[in-house]
Amino acid sequence: MKFQKRRPAALAALLLTASFAFTACGGDDGGDGGSAGGSGGGGDLSITMLPKNLGNAYFDTSTDGAEKAADEIGADFEEVGPDTASPDAQVSYINTVAQQGKDALILSANDPDALCDAIDEARSADVKVVTFDADTNPDCRDLFINQATAEGIASKQLELIADQIGGKGEIAILSASANATNQNAWIDMMEKELADNPDYSGIELVDTVYGDDEDQKSFDQTEALLQNHPDLKGIISPTTVGIAAAARYLSDSQYKGKVALTGLGTPNQMREYVEDGTVTSFALWNPGDLGYLATFAAAALVDGDITGEEGDSFEAGDLGTFEVGADGTVLLGEPFTFDKSNIDDFDF
Repeated sequence: MKFQKRRPAALAALLLTASFAFTACGGDDGGDGGSAGGSGGGGDLSITMLPKNLGNAYFDTSTDGAEKAADEIGADFEEVGPDTASPDAQVSYINTVAQQGKDALILSANDPDALCDAIDEARSADVKVVTFDADTNPDCRDLFINQATAEGIASKQLELIADQIGGKGEIAILSASANATNQNAWIDMMEKELADNPDYSGIELVDTVYGDDEDQKSFDQTEALLQNHPDLKGIISPTTVGIAAAARYLSDSQYKGKVALTGLGTPNQMREYVEDGTVTSFALWNPGDLGYLATFAAAALVDGDITGEEGDSFEAGDLGTFEVGADGTVLLGEPFTFDKSNIDDFDF
C-alpha cells in the first residue's frame, strides 16, 4: 500500500485537524494511572485499544482510525490506557481485557518482552492480540500491524539526511526512550546501512541521545548535541515529539539553515518549520490508517477469516486487501516524504 493523499473532507473525518505534536514511539516511564477513552460500535464483536499512553495526539489519531473501522464493522470499541508510557502501566489494562472476556486487544507495546506474561494470560482467555506501531516478541501476539518496515524507515531517513548534507559530514540521532522497540529497530538498521552502503561512506554517526518523547528534554538534548559536536551537519529524529522539539530549537538558533534536521513528523506540527526553512523534508505514515488496519485485522482474527499465518489475506475496508507476512506481520506501506511542495495538501 502507498500513502495516498485523501480529499480534505475524508481526511478531516479520519484525522485530527489541529496542529499538535505526535509521537511514533514510547514516552517517559511513570505511574500506572490512567482511564478509559471513548467507545463506539455496539455489535457482538468487542475490541479494546491500548496505546502506549493516553493524551498523546499520535495515538488519538490512530484511535480515530480504529474507531472508524469499528463503526464500519459494527463492533463494540473502547480505548483504555495509562497516562504515562511504561510497560508496567499497561499490564493492568491487559489483565482487565482478559477478565472482561473481550474478543480482541489492539496494543502498542512499551516493551517487547515485559508485557508477554500478561498477553499470554489474555490469549489463554481467547483474546486475539494485535500489536501496532511498536511490537512485542512475535511469540506473544497474533499479528503485528507494521507502519513500514524497519529497513524502509531507516533507509528513507538516511536518504533524506544524506541529500540535505550533501552526502558527507557528522550526524546524530535524537531518539525517544532507550527501550522503545520501534526506535531501536530503526536505529539498528540505520547504523547497518551507514556501515555497509558505500553511498554513505562520507557520513559519520557521532552520537545517539534520548529525549524520552518529552518535549523539553528533547529540546535540551538538541542543544547538547550541538554544543558537544561543533562540526555536526545533521540530526535525524525518528520520533515526532523529538523532531518538533529539535526544529523549535534550531528555528531560533544560529544553526538554522546550517544544521539539517529530518526524521518522522506530521504536517501540522512541522509546517511552520518547513515554511521558514528550518526543515527541508521529513517522513511519516498515516497513523489513522494504522489504527484502521489494525481493527480490521483484529476482526478477521476473531471471525476466523485468518489465523495469523504467513500468506493469510483479509479485506480492510477502504484500504483494500492485505496479506500476512513473515512472523505474523502486516505491512501498511512505505513512508511518505513531506516537503514545501506538498505539505499544504495534508491536514493532520
